[in-house]
Amino acid sequence: MSYHQVNNSEIIYQGPIFSLRKDKITLPNRKSVTLDIIDHRNAVTMLPIDQKGNIWFIRQYRHPTKQELLELPAGVLEANENPETGAQREIREEIGMRANKIEAISSCFLAPGYSTEYMHFFLAYELIADALPGDENEFLSIEKIDYKKAHQMLNNDEFHDAKTLIALLTSKKRLIELGWEFD
Repeated sequence: MSYHQVNNSEIIYQGPIFSLRKDKITLPNRKSVTLDIIDHRNAVTMLPIDQKGNIWFIRQYRHPTKQELLELPAGVLEANENPETGAQREIREEIGMRANKIEAISSCFLAPGYSTEYMHFFLAYELIADALPGDENEFLSIEKIDYKKAHQMLNNDEFHDAKTLIALLTSKKRLIELGWEFD
C-alpha cells in the first residue's frame, strides 16, 4: 500500500495543548482531499492501586460532554518529558500520591482518524503520599473503588471515558500476575 502524499499543511489554530491544521493530501488513487488534523501533545493515564486493592479515580466535569465523568488520573506530557516521569507528576498532581512502582502496560493512538495524540498507560502501585500542586483549571474529587468493583463497573458499562476503559482492560493481566484475584 502506498503512503499518502502531503501537498500542503496549514496551521489554523495554535493552542497550549493542541493545534488544528488542514492537510491537503493525495491519496494512493491520486485523488486529493483536505483533512482536519488535531496535533495533540502525547499523554499518560495511570491506574493507581493502593495496598488495600483500591483503584484511585478522579471525578471531574468535562465541558464537551456536559457531565462529570469518573476517570483514571491522566494528563498531557510536557515538552520532551519522558512518559514515566509525566505519569509520576500527574498522579502526584491529581491524587496526591506517588508510586514506588510504576510499569508501562500499554500505549496507543486515541483517535488516529483525526488526532496525533499518543497515550501511554501505566500501572502505579505501592502508593505513598507525596502531593504536588494541582492545575489551577482542574476541579477534581478523588474516589477510591475496590479493583473488583471497578471491573464490575467496567463490565456494566459504567465508564464513559476511553482512556479509563483501555487502562482497566489492559491492566487486568498484570494485576493477576501481581497476585490480585478477580474471581
